[in-house]
Amino acid sequence: MRLKDKVIIVTGSTTGIGRAIAERCVAEGARVLIHGLDRDGGEALVKRLGDAAALHIDDLTDVAAPQRIVAAAIKAFGKITGLVNNAAIVPRHTLETITLENYERTMTINLRAPLFLTQAALPQLKTHEGSVLNIGSINALSGEATFIDYSTSKGGLQTLTRNLANAHGTDRVRFTLFNVGWVLTEREQTAQVAQGLPEDWSEHVPPLYAPSGKLIMPGAIAAAAVFWLGDESKPITGSVLELEQFSVYGRNPVKTKD
Repeated sequence: MRLKDKVIIVTGSTTGIGRAIAERCVAEGARVLIHGLDRDGGEALVKRLGDAAALHIDDLTDVAAPQRIVAAAIKAFGKITGLVNNAAIVPRHTLETITLENYERTMTINLRAPLFLTQAALPQLKTHEGSVLNIGSINALSGEATFIDYSTSKGGLQTLTRNLANAHGTDRVRFTLFNVGWVLTEREQTAQVAQGLPEDWSEHVPPLYAPSGKLIMPGAIAAAAVFWLGDESKPITGSVLELEQFSVYGRNPVKTKD
């Protein structure tokens, strides 16, 4: 039980990576506040996890949401020792197509919400020497042409993580960011099919994008999260980790043979 006595908020945890993290945290002894917009999915997850989980439905575009989420965790479990800022949207815009409304919505959910959730949780995190884990993306390093606002938001999240680690090291609150690579979630499956790929596209990903022959699964991210949310990683803070299946920096993709 590597997370025994921990109480962790996981945003965007009714599906995908967030759900996998929530499930793994409970399996390791933690109690978890499940957050998202999918009430049916959230209720099903909480039913499966039992008394170790509670559900809070809230819209992160609402400026009051961070305070409500923190209050819900304290009401359910009495304290907060960890926060996983996982909730995000992944819009596809280019310089030619993006609008001010698009940009502001992406920044609100992907960057503003993590900042003010951390602010709202900080008193509890300081009291319990807690840990904040931000779920970023390798797109933060430059991104693709169609991810202009998404990439910018994740670059900001990376800088925010390092800034808060420096600012609050003496408070013994730790901050970590995962720059996650291509993960096979329900949302990714739906998005790729919507763009014209066949239902079984994930079984035929070119080695250029998935050297192992398959995409990363949410459970792999969840397994890594346990270490950084628990006491095993103390006193390390400010780490930015690329969770990808090939080297991101100086990459020289293996050429396929004709």
